[in-house]
Amino acid sequence: MGEGKIRGMERKVGVGVWNIIRFNWHFYMISLFSLLVLTVGIRLLPETLRVYGLILLFLFTLPIVSSLLVSFYVYDLSRLYEMKWLEAENGNNILNVNAGFDETSAIIKSKYPHVELSVCDFYDREKHTEISIRRARKVYPPYAGTLQVKTHKLPFVEGYFDQVLAILSAHEIRDKRERIQFFKELNRVTKADGRVVVVEHLRDLPNFLAFSLGFFHFHSKADWMSSFVESDFESVVEQKITPFISIFILNRYAHSS
Repeated sequence: MGEGKIRGMERKVGVGVWNIIRFNWHFYMISLFSLLVLTVGIRLLPETLRVYGLILLFLFTLPIVSSLLVSFYVYDLSRLYEMKWLEAENGNNILNVNAGFDETSAIIKSKYPHVELSVCDFYDREKHTEISIRRARKVYPPYAGTLQVKTHKLPFVEGYFDQVLAILSAHEIRDKRERIQFFKELNRVTKADGRVVVVEHLRDLPNFLAFSLGFFHFHSKADWMSSFVESDFESVVEQKITPFISIFILNRYAHSS
């Protein structure tokens, strides 16, 4: 989407992949050091063995490069942050739930200034120990008015929101029982004719090719679907934004055709 403005909110090309690098700089420093050691080691090998060393170097470098290229494509070039799937109307009550890193609430409010936006953060320092999240929180302070919550209890009455959003956050809930309880809470606070929108990478072939073993940080489609069903959602529709991102639209009841 280039450097196009979203009704006053500008997201420059490169911000997404740069965030990944600076929030995980320790990983890339270790990788760079390993590449240097491997390169020096190859030069010290007998000439007959260097081809095997070069193959090893290629196999080590490929997942690092592919993950950065895919991240650049998904977070900088795709239509993910245009949020055309949001379908917000004036006066809608929308809840955006994050896991310690929130770069979407400001975009939502800028794109849909007339909605009533509430923001919750279920980040727990005891459970979510990733250093990348701590770094991200320093760069992206919480959206004004963000409520700190627990995954099993949201401070809202039943059926309050027209839409509830969990954008690249729900996968941080590693325990499936906790995840089901979380979605039951999202179900509870959503209006009967409202919807819950979950945006996630999947543990599937495209994400394996992109992120190698890093795809284990995501959940499979089957795991997500079973969590949704056990959370009493009656209708689930999946949309794709790029081969690497799925958007699940959850309804409390199945809409008639």
